Amino acid sequence: MKKMTLTKTQTAIALALLASSFAAYAGPDVPTKASNTESIVNTRHNLTQSYLGGTAVMMDSYRNNYEEVCVYCHTPHGANTTISAPLWNRTNKATTYNTYNSSTLTQKVSQPGPNSLSCLSCHDGTVAIDSIINMPGSGGYNANQMTSVNAGFLNTWSNPSSLNANHMTLGAEGSVYGCTMCHSNTSLTGPLNPYATNFDAFVIGTDLRNDHPVGIKYPSIGPGVDFNKYTSEFKNIAYFDDNGDGGLSKNEIRMYNTGDGYEVECASCHDPHGVPSSSPNAKIGEFTKSFLRIDNNESKVCQTCHVK
Repeated sequence: MKKMTLTKTQTAIALALLASSFAAYAGPDVPTKASNTESIVNTRHNLTQSYLGGTAVMMDSYRNNYEEVCVYCHTPHGANTTISAPLWNRTNKATTYNTYNSSTLTQKVSQPGPNSLSCLSCHDGTVAIDSIINMPGSGGYNANQMTSVNAGFLNTWSNPSSLNANHMTLGAEGSVYGCTMCHSNTSLTGPLNPYATNFDAFVIGTDLRNDHPVGIKYPSIGPGVDFNKYTSEFKNIAYFDDNGDGGLSKNEIRMYNTGDGYEVECASCHDPHGVPSSSPNAKIGEFTKSFLRIDNNESKVCQTCHVK
């Protein structure tokens, strides 16, 4: 019998039909099972997904379960030397981003700095979420993994479930081979899993034109400039010392200087480890939403920098 080979168009149509067959089963977006309290272990940034309990094993075929929370980003030895990020254990691909542009901009926008690239190493959807350089214990080390994803090296890890991983990205642009294959309402295949949380908002991609500018220089304060002046500086960081203690706290908005003056980066407003919420409606130990440094009630994040 002759083997049938489908074109890309035919494959797309087949997947779309498959998606429509699941449509009747797809329910509304499912809230995360991470409690978002107390520790990074209880947040989505725990990529072992231990907060899922016994069902976490279901994801082992899509990402390596290293059984350690911190290792997906950090390593005490053999860190990535191509990016100035703290003991960085993730692949840092040479990626050119389409940066924010607007006729109203008064400041230079450059490519994202290290404090954005560390976030984008997952959130731009081009690097596998389990693509690390130094595996836990005696799992292995591969210096070439600093700049490229070597699936063969990642396959040397033995998952507790004995499953082999596909090393998926969070969600590659124009591709169905990421987490958004199921965790999306807009992917080619649609919401195949009625029990999945929608990840669409987390996949930033390489086109940053519809996101807050990163790599943008913070303006000098003067007449006609609608920005607040930061209050303090520490090494290469300028920050708003909201509690007045003279120290840099994780719940304070900041800018980073990596050679072109103080610039806004992802970590200006977000802390990937979680920041305790100050909202009166927050549960005990609850973190701010979206890993923000401060609660955005009444646009407090925005108005820390912007005068409106």
